[in-house]
Amino acid sequence: MKAAPLYNDEEKRFLAGYRIFCPGCEQYHILDQRWTFNGNCESPTFTPSLMCNRDYPERRCHSFITNGKIQFLSDCYHKLVGQTVELAEVEPW
Repeated sequence: MKAAPLYNDEEKRFLAGYRIFCPGCEQYHILDQRWTFNGNCESPTFTPSLMCNRDYPERRCHSFITNGKIQFLSDCYHKLVGQTVELAEVEPW
């Protein structure tokens, strides 16, 4: 799966959000109830865009996640700026 669900409890009763692996930052990003999710963990779409580290341009990551792909926008700091790539597979926690 490309979006792994995160739960607030061990019994998995309370969904807290989803985790994706960002190949640009080489770390996980968390998307919670502030984003709309298409419900497809194999080919996820989240809206609106994902902005990480908004106030720190040297670490900023800004992207759209659509149909299992991540499109990095022009204000990203990393080597994938301006590119669209497949999301990596992630394991559930």
